[in-house]
Amino acid sequence: MISVEDARSRIFAGLRPMGDEIVALADGLGRVLAAPVVARLTQPPADVSAMDGYALRAADGVGGARLKLIGEAPAGRPFAGRVGPGEAVRIFTGSFVPEGADTILIQENADAADGFVTVRESPGQGQHIRRAGMDFAAGDVLLPAGRRLGAREIGLAAAGNHGWLRVHRRPRVAVLATGDEIALPGEDIRHGGIANANTPMLAAFIAAHGGEPVMLPPVPDDGAAIASAVDAARGADMLVTTGGASVGAHDLVLEGLSTEGFMLDFWKIAMRPGKPLLFGRVEAMPVLGLPGNPVSAFVCAVLFLGPALRVLAGGEAAAPQLEPARLGAALKPNDLREDYLRARLERDEAGWVAVPLPVQDSSMLRALAQAQALIRRPPYQEALAPGEMVEIIRLDD
Repeated sequence: MISVEDARSRIFAGLRPMGDEIVALADGLGRVLAAPVVARLTQPPADVSAMDGYALRAADGVGGARLKLIGEAPAGRPFAGRVGPGEAVRIFTGSFVPEGADTILIQENADAADGFVTVRESPGQGQHIRRAGMDFAAGDVLLPAGRRLGAREIGLAAAGNHGWLRVHRRPRVAVLATGDEIALPGEDIRHGGIANANTPMLAAFIAAHGGEPVMLPPVPDDGAAIASAVDAARGADMLVTTGGASVGAHDLVLEGLSTEGFMLDFWKIAMRPGKPLLFGRVEAMPVLGLPGNPVSAFVCAVLFLGPALRVLAGGEAAAPQLEPARLGAALKPNDLREDYLRARLERDEAGWVAVPLPVQDSSMLRALAQAQALIRRPPYQEALAPGEMVEIIRLDD
């Protein structure tokens, strides 16, 4: 058996980002930039007002001064003239500051009547003016290649006048569940069968992590049937299988893969749950074989599939983020396997408290759905008492 860290490094070593494509700005959410976003304009393009009020010369803005209103400057319609001594222009937030003006008298500190404005409180020179280029200048790199696009990044690209973005293509990931006992959710299930939870769960996980899932029909525990399904998956950027990767007489994924020229990189990891995980390739297509138990499959997806999808989608190679938390219940000593316990999260004045779920069986999806985190325990960790510090992986979708 190899370690979790070693397994992840070996998976990363054989992955390359997808090629690039151009998408509309509105479709960029969650995508990873394949090229930097460079500002096509300066923002603000000129000195603009940060407040509603009056543009004037600071020298004229003394308390009690009465200035002549010579026009107004709504946002998008700059004042065409120049502000001279004893003059002011009505201005609004985002409006260009007229020539000759060097400060903004906010409307709360002014009285306007009969074509004049009276200063009640003097503004300082340059007050309430946003200078040209204060945010960015044309030619500035706004977003580097490799940046994942969220709402803030989309807004920044739009402000830089980009309607289209060059991003990495989403990896197409085929999902194949194996087992004589599994049936499509919603169908009548024969005696001895169960609903196939793994395929829709993993498809949702793949979509949430930047991939395009391709759900293949489940196949029985038959080497030839598995080989045929693997052949149908050719052309995908990655194949994920579930079940059949253990050592039982009906665990035939390796047999079916080998028929298709599978080259095994590793099999079995010193972790709980998820020991019988395998990784290799069918020609250029990476193949990640997850355990059949749904909780084991999901935990392995968090630890290996999510990070792999990040690399394929153009992001950096990184393990899931670990955060500190205090333990909410006692734990016995750990053995030689790295352990990942499902836990509820509570929060108090000192931070997060991770409470392990009382039953950690790897088939219990209801418990998994109730968990908010995984508690990571290194191999051979000693017994822990409530209140001691542990590392957690948040399970936010």
